[in-house]
Amino acid sequence: MKKNSLQRGLQPRHVQLMAMGGMIGTGIFKGSSDTISAAGPGIIVSYLFTGFLLLIVMTALAEMAIAYPGLNIQGMIQKAFGSRFSFVVGWLYWVNWILVIIVEVLAAASFLQYWLPAAPLWLLSLICTILILSVNLISVKMYGEIEFWLAGIKIITLILFIVIGAALLFGLFSNQEAVYFGNYISHGGFLPKGWGGVFAALLIVVFSFGGSELIGLTVTEMKHMEQTLPKVIKGTMFRVILFYTLPILVICGLIPWNEIGTQGSPFVQVFSATGLQGVAHIMNFVLLTALLSAANSGMYATSRVLYSLAQNQEAPALFSFVTKRGVPIWGIIVSGIALLIGSFIAYLTPEHVFSYLMSIPGFTILFIWTSICLAQLKLRKQYPSTPYFRLWLFPYSTLFAAVALATIFFFFLFTGNIINSGICISILVLLSLLSVLIGRKK
Repeated sequence: MKKNSLQRGLQPRHVQLMAMGGMIGTGIFKGSSDTISAAGPGIIVSYLFTGFLLLIVMTALAEMAIAYPGLNIQGMIQKAFGSRFSFVVGWLYWVNWILVIIVEVLAAASFLQYWLPAAPLWLLSLICTILILSVNLISVKMYGEIEFWLAGIKIITLILFIVIGAALLFGLFSNQEAVYFGNYISHGGFLPKGWGGVFAALLIVVFSFGGSELIGLTVTEMKHMEQTLPKVIKGTMFRVILFYTLPILVICGLIPWNEIGTQGSPFVQVFSATGLQGVAHIMNFVLLTALLSAANSGMYATSRVLYSLAQNQEAPALFSFVTKRGVPIWGIIVSGIALLIGSFIAYLTPEHVFSYLMSIPGFTILFIWTSICLAQLKLRKQYPSTPYFRLWLFPYSTLFAAVALATIFFFFLFTGNIINSGICISILVLLSLLSVLIGRKK
């Protein structure tokens, strides 16, 4: 009997929008207030620097994907460092996305409650979960199509925000006097908290960019991967500038940095200044789509990680089963069960308890990005053939990114909340012990 496998159902347009949409989520729509509060207008430097690191990471990832076309991100790490290390990375990434999906689903339910105040939060969370599972169970092509449109809504919203915000800066759409560039240098200057604030904010910014590496899981299901992937990667800095830097510039230009977030979302504040009717409903819809898009991508990621782990005998063989439509069904079902259990626990526990667990996604992103750089450093000399798309200034660029990411990682680990750091270290130690035990059984 012929064994089914993952299908190359993702079109180039799907992947391009997924790459853009993966960077646009609650990190910009809801997290922008936190990042600006940490560094003031100088947060722009943090976004640009992190975007540069991301460009190196994504280029290294694309180079390895072209050199080894049959491997996804987890397979590349296994090829570089062996099954024990890839076991830790793979399961850590799965835990990361489960936690992210739980938070996104609960947040999406709370936005739905804005229109359905009588509906209980658990019921709305269940509806969101069923919707996400249904999309992922149909086919990868359907997933790509829905994610294409969800990402499109976020992108259009940000472009409108930039255009309207720029007009407001120069006195259009408003009876108020144009503010021009005064807020960038007032209230303590461009760097009100110094370079220390810019560095401290890097932690939050890296978390905001998390999910971009998801492209590394799509390579085995991507049509015309060799042509599509380099185009997507080359647009990384453009996306950072367009979808993060420009909106932050608009927000800091229109609202004094020390007042941002005191009157709700800065996006709502800016749109409200135009006098448009129904701003709250528009932004509620946009935030809802952003959350559902992130959760949808997360469910895709968890199922493919489990499939890859099973292929490498680092997870039960059950997860390698694929339907005729190319869907790793058991990975989606188990991830869905974990999502339901996690959402129920998160619903019952105090908010501060679950916030400790949410330190894991940031920890994982830094760990994964550093691992990608180190894998490329090791594998470059072993490529079966020279890929036509390569990282420039190798090995200096890769070394720079690896050292910078590791520095942020250890700074976060040893200067952050002791409970958060303890949870991260405990999970890493537990997975390392399990990898050794499983390795002995093999």
